[in-house]
Amino acid sequence: MREHYTITELTREFGISTRTIRFYEDENLIHPIRRGRTRLFRPSDRQLLKNILRGKRLGFSISEIREIIQMYREPPGEAGQLRTILRKVADRRAELMQKRRDIEDMLVELELAEEACLTRMAELGVGQTSRSG
Repeated sequence: MREHYTITELTREFGISTRTIRFYEDENLIHPIRRGRTRLFRPSDRQLLKNILRGKRLGFSISEIREIIQMYREPPGEAGQLRTILRKVADRRAELMQKRRDIEDMLVELELAEEACLTRMAELGVGQTSRSG
């Protein structure tokens, strides 16, 4: 296992900008070692960055990610952290399922509106100019 990673290596590996990493540093989520102006990241920092990015992909806010990270460092520890993650994942899933239902309902409404317009246009003897599908 490597001892350190540079910011450039991490940006390439994770496909993010140096600004993103600096933002997480400014938010006290990661704490690289400094040698002069150079930031050196330990393997634990790399893993933490990976977890932060996963949290962002799952839709967690910075404060939620901070809460989860802090739980790992202090009581209730990893078990509490895992329970919190499970709860947040369930909450996020419920939000997304509701959004999916809302989108499906809206698609039905759009279909009905489109059909009503086409029916009325046919009644008026007007041809349609374009229809997306």
